Amino acid sequence: MFKKVLIVEDQEIMNQGILNTIKELNIPDFDYVTYCDEALNRIRTAFERKNPYDLLIADLSFDKDHIPQKLHSGQELILEAKKVQPTLKVVVFSVEKKAKIIDDLYKIYQVDGFVSKARRDGQDLKSTIRKIFNGETVIPQEVLNTMRHISSEFDAYDIKLLDLLAKGLKQSEISTSLKQCGMIPYGIRSIEKRLNELRDSIGAKNNIEMIVICKDIGLI
Repeated sequence: MFKKVLIVEDQEIMNQGILNTIKELNIPDFDYVTYCDEALNRIRTAFERKNPYDLLIADLSFDKDHIPQKLHSGQELILEAKKVQPTLKVVVFSVEKKAKIIDDLYKIYQVDGFVSKARRDGQDLKSTIRKIFNGETVIPQEVLNTMRHISSEFDAYDIKLLDLLAKGLKQSEISTSLKQCGMIPYGIRSIEKRLNELRDSIGAKNNIEMIVICKDIGLI
């Protein structure tokens, strides 16, 4: 099992739950901090002293207060921590629900696991840490299902189309914008046809519902 863990969480109740999980796993050395800047400093210092952390457990969002910070999110912390210690294992423990944002944690930030804050999150966190220690990358099944669907149905043209629609542009304006961007097809009939196909693919009744769904999963 991991020997040294750093926990970054600004909610005291959540911190206590994570600490209980760490103790149950018999991890002997652990620290917790509430600011991303402090976390990065600890990671850097531990690495320079040749006593690095084995695992980072971090939230994504942190409340602002009177203490100025250079790093404002878990994503920023993970990115900088990986520059210092590329092999550092990372678990994100967050209320985030948007599948696209969670998927980006794996593709862009190279995290090893994601645990959603919920009723059984202690057990999920414990299981995830054990799997990561054994060399696995732990991706929630619901995220896999959603992202497989998105990757098979939506391309760059579709995302641009939805983004323009979400901004309130009319189909004639969308057509003009697509033409200016060099994206085809940009004909109004083609745009209307593709919007119908996209609505059907995600089960939306109208364009408004489709935009809401796409925002919920983090596609736009």
